[in-house]
Amino acid sequence: MTPETAIFTRSLPVGGEFRAVLDGDLYRPAPDDWLIAVSDVVGSRKAIAAGRYKAVNMAGVALISALMNALETQQLPYIFGGDGAAIICSPADRDVVADAMARTAAWVRDDLGLELRAALVPVSVVRAEGYDVQVQATRVSEAVNNYAFRGGGLSRAEALMKKGEYAVAPAPPGSRPDLTGLSCRWSPIKPDDGKIVSIIIEPGEAAGESFPAMAETLLNLVGMQMAGGGSPVPKQGPSGRWPPEGLEMEARATRGEGSLALRRIALYVWTLFAWIILTFGLNVGSFNARHYREFTSLNTDYRKFQDGLRVTASLGETELARLNEFLEGERVAKRLRYGLCVQDSAILTCYVPSATSDSHFHFLDGAGGGYAQAAENMKS
Repeated sequence: MTPETAIFTRSLPVGGEFRAVLDGDLYRPAPDDWLIAVSDVVGSRKAIAAGRYKAVNMAGVALISALMNALETQQLPYIFGGDGAAIICSPADRDVVADAMARTAAWVRDDLGLELRAALVPVSVVRAEGYDVQVQATRVSEAVNNYAFRGGGLSRAEALMKKGEYAVAPAPPGSRPDLTGLSCRWSPIKPDDGKIVSIIIEPGEAAGESFPAMAETLLNLVGMQMAGGGSPVPKQGPSGRWPPEGLEMEARATRGEGSLALRRIALYVWTLFAWIILTFGLNVGSFNARHYREFTSLNTDYRKFQDGLRVTASLGETELARLNEFLEGERVAKRLRYGLCVQDSAILTCYVPSATSDSHFHFLDGAGGGYAQAAENMKS
């Protein structure tokens, strides 16, 4: 049976290009009896400062992959926030979603040594407080849609979660979600000349109707004025090495109920095989290495929208100076608030349900704090 969540998701209008996230007419309200599943890593900035940025991102993406596997569909309205995620779902899917959330929190605790806070907040609750949850689908590639949110409801749900309300407690030790497809095999993405910049902008108190125009200006400043433009990920796809840096976390995510040692050995063998194929551009059966790498670049969420614009860009010194000048000018005028995190590289955390399908998706974040640090650095 198709989950009720997927039925609603498929009914959403799909924006043809990313700029559609600025068009309020393309958003649809979530049904009033729906739920907001939210999560975040407690103490994420401390963990990132200790060099555990891959583990933090893995914990954030784990909830998305666990819910997609539990509901057996990728048709879920979701957004990745670096150290957490948010998904909206039907009350008909509540029990499955709550169980997957509890198991994911237990896995993050047991295998990553981090605390994943989680909550299921009713949409009706945030609406009663004056917020809303509106969602839009935007096309990333021929095979994948991403989702944009407005109305402040997701942020309010996160605030309620941090106050301890509507909490989903972790499952008992040893409980595991189905994290099939969750991996992080690509090497960090480092610009040839410049920095990776994680950027968040939101409307300020004097924004009025000017925010879409400011968002357009920012997209132009970071080279994203063209469809598919401005991604830090090379068009031919990212590069990798063997063994991949994230092999241990992938082993812990995908071992199921089996032996961790045996899963490590299997992954060492399999990732060597995959590295050879991808590095030398080989074709094996229906798998085309060049096509897969190109779709890895296409299917990356380097730009997204949740009550404001969030982008990860590769900028040189001159471009970064222009960006700072623009942001400070608009901040002083109280038309926007913003946060930046400047770092040397970005990382990908991947959800690949099938290597022979184009529907694999890749979550991009800065490796030195990313969106979590940019949110901490927000200036109003």
